Amino acid sequence: MAEVLLPDADGTLTATRLAEPAALVTASSPPTSRAVYAAAHVVADPLRACVPAGLDQIDWDATLELRRRLWSLGLGVAESMDTAQRGMGLDWAGAKELALRTLAEARSCGGDVVVGIATDQIDSATTTLAQIRDAYLEQVDAIEGAGGAVVMMASRHLARAATGPDDYLRVYDAVLSHARNPVILHWLGTDFDPALAGYWGFDEPKAAMRSVIELIAAHPDTVRGIKVSLLDPALEVQLREQVPAPSRVFTGDDYNYADLIAGDGTRHSEALLGAFAAIPRFASAAFARLDRGDVDGFRAILDPTVPLSRLVFTAPTQYYKVGVAWLTYLDGGQDHFRMIAGFETGRSLLHLAELVRTAGQLGLFTDPDRAAARAGGYFAAQGIG
Repeated sequence: MAEVLLPDADGTLTATRLAEPAALVTASSPPTSRAVYAAAHVVADPLRACVPAGLDQIDWDATLELRRRLWSLGLGVAESMDTAQRGMGLDWAGAKELALRTLAEARSCGGDVVVGIATDQIDSATTTLAQIRDAYLEQVDAIEGAGGAVVMMASRHLARAATGPDDYLRVYDAVLSHARNPVILHWLGTDFDPALAGYWGFDEPKAAMRSVIELIAAHPDTVRGIKVSLLDPALEVQLREQVPAPSRVFTGDDYNYADLIAGDGTRHSEALLGAFAAIPRFASAAFARLDRGDVDGFRAILDPTVPLSRLVFTAPTQYYKVGVAWLTYLDGGQDHFRMIAGFETGRSLLHLAELVRTAGQLGLFTDPDRAAARAGGYFAAQGIG
């Protein structure tokens, strides 16, 4: 059994054993019981990962290989989302290039992709609703023109410019009326992005539900569903009970996804999660069970992953991408632990050590010896051990 010395809060080092890889029977075909997307991260070029933006910070071969891995496990890819550091190191130019490359790669291997669109090409902090609308439309056209379907991400510009719910409905109505392919809306909470406070024109998310449902009902042929990332499972359950068919709720709740996806026997959530980029083998194996109607088997595989996901997404939640990249590095999915714009500095060494402990107990690492060597080597390079 592989062993690694990890730092504790008091500065001492404790030997931690990493379990053998979990015995999982994965699938290679997309799940039939649920729509499933993993929001994939971006692998940086370690020699150039430094300043925000800049396409030369991305290792394109390694980034696309991560997407091929997800497709090989039957998972769809949610591209150019916040997991890919959208708005936190990756600007619209980078997100567009990433999306176009991923869409082209998906066509070559039959992978499923949805692509995030936003308003991040706007430079000014002060913008009009018309500018925000036009920014969304530019991005819709770019992705649909390449054969893609979009996730309409929440806009920081709209959160600043809107004076009430009618302003949100006006912008969203224009974009949904323009889109040619079904769109997934995205309701992102302040745990993920504090700049989105008051989204939809209401301080409390529960108060915004009626406005959201009204918007979806007005576009039954365009809105495929809505991704909900509020970390409030009761609100998500309430929303999915009221969302008009055929639209569906896609959970983005990285704290409670097992319960929400399993459902209550009547309704369930689909999946669009950053967590699945960190645990793709577990997700693939769990949905293979669910496709056979084995809910208990699904829960037996996925429930034990929730504590790891909650640790990855612990506050400040927007730094969860660090955990995704760290675990991917330890498991051999990339050759280094550097992120675009130096984003890896957003988590402490103690946090990284706890991720190793928790993932190691789960049997996440397909090669525990490699994971131990990489973790030990990284901490040693920081003067630990």
